[in-house]
Amino acid sequence: MGITNTESGTRVDEIADGIYRISTPTSLIPGGFTFNQFLVEDEAPLLFHTGLRGLFPLVREAVAHVLGDAGRLRYVSFSHWEADESGALNAWLEVAPRAEAVCSVTAALVSVNDQAARPPRALADGEELSLGQRSVRWVDTPHLPHGWESGLLFEARSRTLLCGDLFTAGGADVPPLSSADVIGPALAMHETTPYLVRGPHVRPLLEKLARLEPGVLGLMHGSSFQGDGGRALLALADALGV
Repeated sequence: MGITNTESGTRVDEIADGIYRISTPTSLIPGGFTFNQFLVEDEAPLLFHTGLRGLFPLVREAVAHVLGDAGRLRYVSFSHWEADESGALNAWLEVAPRAEAVCSVTAALVSVNDQAARPPRALADGEELSLGQRSVRWVDTPHLPHGWESGLLFEARSRTLLCGDLFTAGGADVPPLSSADVIGPALAMHETTPYLVRGPHVRPLLEKLARLEPGVLGLMHGSSFQGDGGRALLALADALGV
């Protein structure tokens, strides 16, 4: 795939079978930073993370690069209610007339029912959503990495965990997919910008995610990770001391 907008540097890369990472680099944070969205291509395409409202034209251009028409998008999902996760939700609902927001039951109750232009599709913990040839499973992760309403999506066929802000890393000039250490960069970012909530709930949630045995971790900020995702999730719990 490659660069879809030369001015912004936005690019699209297939990180797993039919799963595309859309990434826009920025100098917003010293040392650089990326805002990443993930597009699951199928009969009913799904986008995980809407992107900031200001990034919408770039992300729409990238989605159209894969789907041919961004209006084909059927589902727009996000981990929790936050500008870079859900800020462009209504822009997507406008451009894709059949699109539904997909979120946790809690997110629907506390934010999305009121803020979204159309009623959302609220998924319970462990509930699966068919996209056609494949499906995604919603996993509730309240207060992990942050937010009462947080949850993540797992695509079983490619064993890809779309893990939002978990393992957030800095840097703008980073490879789309890497097998390098994800713990060190995540903890380095946490030291400067504490984004991970600590508490007795964290290890059980990370263990629940590890049992999925993901082979790819789709990071919202930084390179996606390819390798033993279960081991990385347990290592994160150890590193946080929870």
